[in-house]
Amino acid sequence: MRFFDLLSLISSNLSRRKGRVVLTAIGVVIGTAAVIILVSLANGLQKSATSQLWGISDLKMIQVSPNYGGGEGGPGIVGGKGGGGGGSNQQLLTPQTLKELAALPGVEAVIPRDYLYSYAQMRFGKLETYPQLVGIEAANLDVFEYPLQGGSTELQRGTAVVGSWVARSFYDPSLRPGQDPPPPPDLLGQTVRLEIVKWSNDGQEIRKKISLRIVGVLQETRGEADGMVFVSMGELTQWNEWVNNKRINRSKDGYTNVVVKATDPNNVIELANQINEMGFQAYTPQSYVQNINSFFIVLQIVFGGVGAIALLVAAIGIANTMTMAILERTREIGLMKAIGASNRDVLSIFLGEAAGIGFLGGLGGVLIGWVTAQLLNIVAANYLAAQAAQSGGPPTTIALSTPVWLMLFGLIFATLIGLLSGLYPALRAATLMPVTALKYE
Repeated sequence: MRFFDLLSLISSNLSRRKGRVVLTAIGVVIGTAAVIILVSLANGLQKSATSQLWGISDLKMIQVSPNYGGGEGGPGIVGGKGGGGGGSNQQLLTPQTLKELAALPGVEAVIPRDYLYSYAQMRFGKLETYPQLVGIEAANLDVFEYPLQGGSTELQRGTAVVGSWVARSFYDPSLRPGQDPPPPPDLLGQTVRLEIVKWSNDGQEIRKKISLRIVGVLQETRGEADGMVFVSMGELTQWNEWVNNKRINRSKDGYTNVVVKATDPNNVIELANQINEMGFQAYTPQSYVQNINSFFIVLQIVFGGVGAIALLVAAIGIANTMTMAILERTREIGLMKAIGASNRDVLSIFLGEAAGIGFLGGLGGVLIGWVTAQLLNIVAANYLAAQAAQSGGPPTTIALSTPVWLMLFGLIFATLIGLLSGLYPALRAATLMPVTALKYE
C-alpha cells in the first residue's frame, strides 16, 4: 500500500468516529499541555535565576586569592612557587605568578586588585560616607565590562570611578531627628575629600587628606561594584604604604587579590580548577550557576514526569479506543484481507490511526500549553513587577519559558505514546484469520 493511500485511509477512518476520537484525544491534550506548562515553568525559573546571577557578577571572572600556607587552598600546593614570604608552602600572587596565570589557555586578562588596609572617610560638602576603596592595576575599568551610567571608566592619578550605591550612602551627620535626609548628590565631575585614617604607636589618630575627582559613575548591577570606589593601583599602594609605614614589595608580598578574566564563560570552571591545582584559591560565580542548572534540570525532569502521568492515562484511553474499534470492525478487517490486504497493511492502518490520535492530541496540547504559558507569563510578570517596585529591586523579566525544542518534543512524544498504545490492538487486528473475521457478528 502506498504511503499517501495509507494516510488517506487513516484520515477517513478517524473522521468516521469524530466524537470518539475527540474524547480520546482530549486526554492526550491534557497530558501534553501539562508537560509543556510544567517544564516551561522550570525552564523559566532557571533562566530567571541565571540571568540575575549574570547581572550580579560577570560569569567570565575568576577571583583568585593567595594561599598563605593554611592548607585550605586548591590541591597541589608546591612549596615556594609564586614568591617568597616566610612559609614553605605559601602561594603568593607575585608578578611572576601573574605571568603564569596569563599563560593559561583561555585567559583573556589578569587584573590585580588591592584594598585599603585601613578605613577612609569621604566628604562632599556637608555630606560624608565611608566607602570601600579598591585599587585596580589597569588603565581602564572597561576590562571588567561594568555598565557605565555616565562619565568615563579611565583611571588616572587623582581620579576615581564610583559604583551606583556610593552616592546613596552619603549622609548628613548634622541631621536632626525628624528632618528629611538630603537627596543623593550627583558626584559625576565633582571633587570629593578623602581622609585616610591610621594610628600611631601611642594610639593617636592620624589622617591623610586627599582630593579625588569623580570621572565616572557605574550603573547599578546589584553586585560588589555598586558600593566600591575604584582608584589606580599605584595610588592605593602609596596609601597602604603610608598606613603600614613601610614599602610594599610585590615580588615578596604579592597582591591581595587577582581577577582572571576568561575568554569564554563556558571554560571558567575548568580554568578555575587549573588555578586551584596551581595551589591558589580560585572562586567563580559560575560554580553557582552550574549547581543551579543541575538543580533545574532535575526539576524539569520531575515536572515533566508529573505531566507524563496524564499522558500515561491517555495512552490507556487510546488502547481502549483502538481495541473497541477492532471489535466493531472485525468483519471489515476480514474483508480487507479477503481482497488482498496483507498483515502488514492492516497493522499499518491501525498503528497509523493510534498515532494519528496521539498526534492530534499532542498538537492541541502544544498549542494550549504554549498559549497558557504566555498568559501565565503576562500575569506573573505584572505581579512580579509590582513586587519589585515595592522592594526596590529589578523586576523578573520571565516566569515561564517555552523553547521550540520543548514543543517539538511534546508533539513527537504524544505521537509515540499513541503509536505504542495502539501496538497491541494493531497486532491483534493484523493476526485475525480472514474466515473467522468474516463470520464475526
